[in-house]
Amino acid sequence: MFNMSTFTNKKRQEDKQVLNDQIDVLVIGGGITGAGIALDAATRGYKVAVLEMQDFAAGTSSRSTKLVHGGLRYLKNFEIKLVAEVGKEREIVYENGPHITTPEWMMLPFYKDGTFGPFSTSIGLRVYDFLAGVKKGERRKMLSKEETMKREPLLKQTDLKGSGYYVEYKTDDARLTIEVMKKAVEKGAYAFNYMKVEQLLYNDGQVTGVKVKDLTDNQEHEIHSHYVVNAAGPWVDDIRTMDQSKKGKHLFHTKGVHLVFDKEKFPLSQAIYFDTPDGRMLFAIPRDGKTYVGTTDTHYEEDLTNPKATNEDRDYIMDAIEFMFPDIELSYDDIESTWAGIRPLIHEEGKDPSEISRKDEILESDSGLLSIAGGKLTGYRKMGEHVIDLVGKKLNSEHGHAFEKSQTKDLPLAGGEVGGSKGFSKFIQSMVQEAEQNELDKKMVLTWVNRYGANTKKVLEYYYELDGQHELPKDVLAELNYCLNDEMVYKPTDFLIRRTSSLFFDIDWVEKHKENVMQEMKNYFDWTDDQFKQYEAELNQTIEEARLGQL
Repeated sequence: MFNMSTFTNKKRQEDKQVLNDQIDVLVIGGGITGAGIALDAATRGYKVAVLEMQDFAAGTSSRSTKLVHGGLRYLKNFEIKLVAEVGKEREIVYENGPHITTPEWMMLPFYKDGTFGPFSTSIGLRVYDFLAGVKKGERRKMLSKEETMKREPLLKQTDLKGSGYYVEYKTDDARLTIEVMKKAVEKGAYAFNYMKVEQLLYNDGQVTGVKVKDLTDNQEHEIHSHYVVNAAGPWVDDIRTMDQSKKGKHLFHTKGVHLVFDKEKFPLSQAIYFDTPDGRMLFAIPRDGKTYVGTTDTHYEEDLTNPKATNEDRDYIMDAIEFMFPDIELSYDDIESTWAGIRPLIHEEGKDPSEISRKDEILESDSGLLSIAGGKLTGYRKMGEHVIDLVGKKLNSEHGHAFEKSQTKDLPLAGGEVGGSKGFSKFIQSMVQEAEQNELDKKMVLTWVNRYGANTKKVLEYYYELDGQHELPKDVLAELNYCLNDEMVYKPTDFLIRRTSSLFFDIDWVEKHKENVMQEMKNYFDWTDDQFKQYEAELNQTIEEARLGQL
């Protein structure tokens, strides 16, 4: 049986041979849910393939608040089981990928007549600590007004009574997705981006595969599988419509928008989870020399592929910032970049968007199509386990496959092979030593360590191989070469948004290097001039939208 040798689009034609094999589990959708399902299936020994019509994580999985939530907000709806599961999963995600998950103390200020008071906050956080199994050093603290202002002087002082202090975990959602997918491929999964499912295939009324179009060359392929899993996120109902099984529960899409500011303009020193005047909650989070604020929660029925921030979204967040941080004077010109993402929630009649459960559900159609909808970034591993438990039992009874339990709980993700969070501290020290010995820029190496983890060593190999005769700086080219050869990058946006987060958190860097990045990629893939122009136009439009140029 043919295996994907490396995770690169350079060998795409060769790798597509795998699509001629009979697959056990075919996953539609290469976001965090699809990646989690692929990893779970591959580690249990099933032949699994993932097809993603855009780049991996290009939908919701690169457009979240970038937190591996412990699920505190679900306490409000008394979703006790969800809080317990999500809290425990957060710890697993951290230990398996410590390079992309970082504990961050979050402050929840409470005010006279606010949503949260000292008593409810204290009780809520204590219950949360218990349910989520929070480790001792990260359990909640209650801070006085004075201590609260000392930690974050920018907060509104009027009517402030104090704050709750608890730990959330920051992540890079797109990188988390790619690290899960890379580990799945390492374990035997096949994964293709830019592969669009156009039709489901049937035999005696049962779904037996898909017809796909490769968007890089317009070739069509038929792929046969025992089971098809629809993990298409916001597009789940499109696939169910294709299957003629969209009935009963359906998706309800809401949009979440974030704004990014330079830290000099918005010098936040402490992550804050705060009330807005209309009772909703927003996050303000410092990150990599920037501060970002979000998220909104509005009903959305427009283009799922390219959601944008609107005037109303921008004004809502700017008003909320002015309300909670009255001494900061921000103008619209201070917004460096934005992103907007879609939450695909399962609709239950009569509920407000903000009250609809974030729980995931598996929906099975008469044709055997399995759709997984709802759910959260933090719960991706459990969702994968639940889906493959179901599929595994079917494969066992119908095709004689031995049923094994999930293997992913203690499995490091790609880049996470450093011995957990404790081992990661030692790994950082070893990388700093290497930087010093080789007279490398320490900041450059640490950026890579927090982006690629154990694979920083591979990025450095590319760096050492380069001479000085290039249009791009050595560090940018080394990173680009790694992402092209080992992370399935195909378009400039894949590299500049989802592999590096640069479009969101360093948009000037994108502007500076985009021409030379695109030229290197054109040479690497041997693009035609028309392809180059198409991808360049896409990138420029994406940059303009991130800068709110359409408003």
